[in-house]
Amino acid sequence: MPARAGRPSGARPSAGRAPQESCAVSGEPGVAGERDSVAEGKGTRAPEGLAAMENSRVQPRSQRSDWQRNHERLLAVAAQVVARDGFEASLEEIARRAGIGSATLHRHFPSRHALLEEIFQDGVDRLCRRAHDLAAEPASGLTAWLEELAVYSAETRGLAASLIAERPDLAEAQGCHGQLLEAAQELVRRACAAGAVRPDVAAMDLLTITNAVSLVSEGDPDTARRLIRLAVDGVKL
Repeated sequence: MPARAGRPSGARPSAGRAPQESCAVSGEPGVAGERDSVAEGKGTRAPEGLAAMENSRVQPRSQRSDWQRNHERLLAVAAQVVARDGFEASLEEIARRAGIGSATLHRHFPSRHALLEEIFQDGVDRLCRRAHDLAAEPASGLTAWLEELAVYSAETRGLAASLIAERPDLAEAQGCHGQLLEAAQELVRRACAAGAVRPDVAAMDLLTITNAVSLVSEGDPDTARRLIRLAVDGVKL
């Protein structure tokens, strides 16, 4: 039976699964203190999707901190590489640029799909926080947010489409869409109340336009911004 592993408190799990962290001292550079129950490159990992909490209750605080730092560093590096190379980005390059070994990467993200899910969810979370910040500027906030959404979608180079193609019933993708729609609806409501856009403008229509813009400007954020400005100008009063 593979050992069931827990995740340290404070580390946000990837969308749709819990991270599998086992615990033997890793000899990889840049992974001081992170431990796993199987030696580097040996043994078996807990099946993806199983969450066991018992280890997290006894894991020393320093190990939890190391795990979280490594996880955040991996996620940041992976987002950069995926933005450059698309969803088929090299996992080996991601591990190398993060300063860790491939085995540690796979302990944090047991599959490519798990890594892509978390990159996508992290980006959506940032966009929703950004919408909240821009809500105080109804005249310009909607345009600014749609530009940022289009650029993010263009730079992730088909990330969402690849996730849905692999798992059409993926609940996390639907949840992310709901988050973005809710954020857009609030910005549209405020823009309409301020007289900045036409009263018949629907948030879903703007998201559909933004999605179309991101598809035709994949990998070209400047074009994405320009096209979004042209589209939004058409709904302004």
